[in-house]
Amino acid sequence: MPQSSPPSAPRPSWLPESLFPFESRFLEVSGCRVHYVDEGSGPPLLLLHGNPTYSFLYRDIIRRLSPRFRCVAPDYPGFGLSTAPPGYDFRPATHSRVLEELVGRLGLSGLTVMVQDWGGPIGLGLAGRRPELFRALVIGNTWAWPVEAAPSMERFAKIMGGPIGGFLIDHLNVFVNVFIPGGMKRRKPSREVMEAYRGPFTRRESRTPVHVFPREILASREYLAEVERNLSRLRDLPALIVWGDRDVAFRKPELERFERLFPRRRTVLLHGAGHYIQEDAPEEIAAAIERWWTADVERAPSPEIHAVPGHDEHAPH
Repeated sequence: MPQSSPPSAPRPSWLPESLFPFESRFLEVSGCRVHYVDEGSGPPLLLLHGNPTYSFLYRDIIRRLSPRFRCVAPDYPGFGLSTAPPGYDFRPATHSRVLEELVGRLGLSGLTVMVQDWGGPIGLGLAGRRPELFRALVIGNTWAWPVEAAPSMERFAKIMGGPIGGFLIDHLNVFVNVFIPGGMKRRKPSREVMEAYRGPFTRRESRTPVHVFPREILASREYLAEVERNLSRLRDLPALIVWGDRDVAFRKPELERFERLFPRRRTVLLHGAGHYIQEDAPEEIAAAIERWWTADVERAPSPEIHAVPGHDEHAPH
C-alpha cells in the first residue's frame, strides 16, 4: 500500500475529532491532493459521496462497519479536504478517473462499492469500466443513465446549473444551508454537523464544484450514456439496494429500474428516510449490509456464473 502523506495543516476546527474520529490520509492523484479515510480491516468497502457532501457523510456507517470491513471513503477533488489543481473541471467523468487512479494506487480489488447521489454515476462508471475489481454493489438513492423524460431533474439541472443556481450557491451556499437539512427527514442535523458540512465551502470561490454538478446532469449526457452501457457488465454481481422512500430527487422509478438491472439484488426500503440516507438511517444501512454480506456475498459464486435472483427483504411500495 502506498504511504499517504500527512496533513499539511492541523485538523480544521469545523471537523472535530468527536464527530469524525478518523485519521486523514492524502495521496497525490492526477495532480489533485485527494483526502480519504481508510479504517478497519477485512473486505474493502468503497464509500462514495455526492453533492455537496464528502467522507464525513459516512462517519456513522464507518464506525459500525470498520470492525468487519476495510472502509475507504474518499473526497472528490474540491470536496471535503481534497484539493484540485488549476484547470480541474470538476465533472463526474473526471472525478471517476481520479477515483480509478486512487483505487489503483491503494491496490484495492474485490471491492464492494456503496453509491448515492453523484456517487452513482462516478462509482458505477468506474465499476463498469473495471468490473474485474468489483465483488458487489450497494446502491442508495441515485441514478446511472442520461436524464430522459424526467422533467423535474431537467428543471433542477437548468435552474441550479445555470445563473440562478450560481447566484444562490455563491451568495447563500444553498446546497449546504438548504438542501442538506432539507434532505434529512428522520432527524435534523445539529449545529456541529452543519458546520462540518459548511467547512469546505466557506469561501465563494470554493463553491464552484457544487455548481458544476447540477449543470452536468444534462451536460454529461455522453458520460452518463457510457455508464448506462456498461451496467450490463455488472449485472451478475450481488447488489443491495438501500433506498430512502422520502427522497424528492430519486424515487420509485429509479428504484425499480435498478431492481430490473440487477437480478441478484436485495432491496431494503428505508421508511421515512430522505435523500441523505447515510444521515437518516446509518444504523439501518450498516445492519442491512452486514446481513446481506453474510447471506448473499460471502456465499456468492463467481460473477461469471448466473445465480438465482435474490429476494426482497421489503417489497417496494
